[in-house]
Amino acid sequence: MPLHRLNSLVIGVPNVEETTSYYTDFGLGNDQGWLTTRDGGRQLRIQAAPTRRLVELNVGVDDSDDLDRIHRQLSTLDLAVKREDGALVTEEPIAGFRAVVRIADRLVQAEEPATRYNGPGRTERAGCRAPGVLRDSAVRPRKLGHVVIGSTDHETTRRFFTEGLGFKTSDYIKDHGAFMRCSTDHHNVLVLGAPVNFLHHTSWQVEDVDEVGRGAASMLDEHPERHVWGLGRHHAGSNFFWYLKDPAGNFSEYYSDMDSIIDDQLWTPEVLEGAKGLFNWGPPPPPSFLKPEDLGALMTGAHQAG
Repeated sequence: MPLHRLNSLVIGVPNVEETTSYYTDFGLGNDQGWLTTRDGGRQLRIQAAPTRRLVELNVGVDDSDDLDRIHRQLSTLDLAVKREDGALVTEEPIAGFRAVVRIADRLVQAEEPATRYNGPGRTERAGCRAPGVLRDSAVRPRKLGHVVIGSTDHETTRRFFTEGLGFKTSDYIKDHGAFMRCSTDHHNVLVLGAPVNFLHHTSWQVEDVDEVGRGAASMLDEHPERHVWGLGRHHAGSNFFWYLKDPAGNFSEYYSDMDSIIDDQLWTPEVLEGAKGLFNWGPPPPPSFLKPEDLGALMTGAHQAG
């Protein structure tokens, strides 16, 4: 796949300082206005906006031949494309966020020693406590994994990603959305049908399920109101998850153990229905996860802006 990574996101919020502080607590570093991950570097920028929204999505490719091909693909969708040094810039036609395709180095993640789990008849760890209960350092995400976008015309937004940018489809939520990838991760973008265009959540990779739990526990220690949903395991992507809410109303997810699709021919997309489209085990999602509490306000704001 010529696409190889989700480089970065820019999100707009009405409360920049408060939201930035939240993501610092979440474990992201700060580098001259960019929030950073251990492996991905500068991956999140927060800027002022009247309401919370996705402003920009930036995807990595290998070379100028990839840019040429994607330029042609976007042109067949009658989308205006601006060519910059080492990048293409266009606008998604429904949700209206800026999409940037940029030549970037492939993300290389240093391999960590495998966590040793004991099981019935299997003793991989003997004479010592589990490493997960001995860790005392702050959790810091390894990379930005994916973004979930609500779209008033999810089929058009899906085609923008697949036919325009060249994303691959991993799974579908029947009549409601599609999981798509620009890397070997099961998904880097999920587009969902919604009554208003909005940013649902961003998702951040951590080392393992212990880091999912430790990260969430730290975030909730003095701020229980941040809790949204978790701990659980998704079916689509198979990843462990825990969702929290930032001060602007966006959800953020710690995840680990995502499915990896190395060979497209060995993966068959499923059409998921009902609870299976959301999770395999764990507590059921709260109503506010499916329909965020500020959707009405976002709809009113969108109507006023129009």
